[in-house]
Amino acid sequence: MSGWVQIVGIGPGDDALVTPQVQAAVAEATDAVGYIPYVERVAQNPNLTLHASDNRVEIDRSRHALEMASQGKRVVVVSSGDPGVFAMAAAVFEAVEHGDPTWRDLDVRVLPGITAMLAASAACGAPLGHDFCAINLSDNLKPWDLIDKRLRLAAEADFAMAFYNPRSKSRPEGFEKALKTLKESCGDNRPMIFARNVSRADQTIKIVPLQETTPDMADMRTVVLLGSSQTRIIERNGAPMVYTPRSVDG
Repeated sequence: MSGWVQIVGIGPGDDALVTPQVQAAVAEATDAVGYIPYVERVAQNPNLTLHASDNRVEIDRSRHALEMASQGKRVVVVSSGDPGVFAMAAAVFEAVEHGDPTWRDLDVRVLPGITAMLAASAACGAPLGHDFCAINLSDNLKPWDLIDKRLRLAAEADFAMAFYNPRSKSRPEGFEKALKTLKESCGDNRPMIFARNVSRADQTIKIVPLQETTPDMADMRTVVLLGSSQTRIIERNGAPMVYTPRSVDG
């Protein structure tokens, strides 16, 4: 088959953080598929047809991309950040597994991007400098009981943590429940970092002691990081630097 699918990450927002590899794939593509705001970030090209769709239709979007590729088109499936982190890569492979058997012979590749948690970590230092985990706080695709269990176990293991999709208008109670669990499980005042619109011109970074955090500090444009018990803050003139040491005593 002459067509292909490349699942690309366009980074957290700043065009300078889109990799040359992804730029080259988009330049070569005939079609781009993705969630509306992500497709809008793709550079206009008279030879590129844009197929924007709403949220929560990841599998339908993936099937569409694979169908076009099987017809010989060169398709980029666009994700923000990295396509393998709570994004479209897994959806495309799920569609391949359960779809037309001929799709397994297509040239399907994943091109990595800079995800929001790494951009947020870099913006304030290195809070993810040692062992860490990433948890999606949306309960659209998994039950809240599982999210709560993972929060408690991550706190018990003393991971630094990154949280995606912390709070939306349709489920504002989720982040409130998450904060309650974290405050109880961690039992200390380790720093929590709220990075909103990270890497964009209107980026804001707030560093707040865990026990002083409130649910309204985050929205769907915010990625939230939580240090481990070992995370340090270096005070200085201007914004403090936050890091987690690479070694652990004992």
